[in-house]
Amino acid sequence: MDKRVIITGATGFIGQELGRHLAEAGCEVIGLTRSAEKNQRTERPRVKLVPWDGCTAQGWADYADGAYAIVNLAGENVGSGRWTKQKKTRILDSRLNAAQAVVEAVKLARQKPQVVIQASAIGYYGDSGDQSLDEESPAGSGFLADVCRQWERAIKAVADMGVRLGVVRIGVVLGAEGGMLKQVLPIYRKFLGGCPGSGSNWMSWIHIQDVVGAVKFLMEKSDAHGAFNLTAPQPVVAKEFYQLLGSVMHRPALVPVPAFALKMLLGEMAQDLLLAGQRALPEKLLDNDYKFQFPQLKSALQSVLKYFFDHY
Repeated sequence: MDKRVIITGATGFIGQELGRHLAEAGCEVIGLTRSAEKNQRTERPRVKLVPWDGCTAQGWADYADGAYAIVNLAGENVGSGRWTKQKKTRILDSRLNAAQAVVEAVKLARQKPQVVIQASAIGYYGDSGDQSLDEESPAGSGFLADVCRQWERAIKAVADMGVRLGVVRIGVVLGAEGGMLKQVLPIYRKFLGGCPGSGSNWMSWIHIQDVVGAVKFLMEKSDAHGAFNLTAPQPVVAKEFYQLLGSVMHRPALVPVPAFALKMLLGEMAQDLLLAGQRALPEKLLDNDYKFQFPQLKSALQSVLKYFFDHY
């Protein structure tokens, strides 16, 4: 596949995996990063890392001219640090600025990219209880829902320029090198694991390999556009998730963290990230015949744990 693909947020958890996979498939991968020192890393020799300011197309617009795809993953990590007023501003602004930079690059390109894939999250739906959610379900309420709604709106201009646009609402990504499991696995390894809160909230999860596979699938499927839930077809409630994690690790999950303690420690972040739930289903991916590599939670966790114990 001799095509140029630009990835913003290329040094993040998903960006690294996607860049490696596309480079191995024969793509020319241009990874945009705001961390200059990361340009010196050697673990991604097939990905050309290009510094950028996170706000404009300056320094990389030429790569967008004639590119096959732009995948926009850039944004402040929502799970790193308490949500102060300043943190919430950075979370929102980083996403809007990156989306506007992509719009600017597409506008400047004489030969437009064929497709733009824009990241979003299932937080778009807010805390939805037991309701089953597909891509037509309305946006919910709360900080993350508002961020996702604005994030998705900011990229729509590329579609007005005739570029195919796919928005991927990503669930809880399972992988050993990033996401929630990177934080949770060491705790379980020490026999201190447990479920946050009551565990009645739904967790719509997806293996990192299926995130990469689905993004590549949507890039290549010429009639795929609009929003897609990037979640496995079998979501579970949090209590079941953490119990199965403990079982697969041969560790108990007996140290629950009360919801009030989480809220005292993390504030609003605890409610939106740990206690709220979305039962989001990948209806459009299934309708388009995407084949999940890890449709079941147990095999997904076993895959992640094998990597974790082999490398940590």
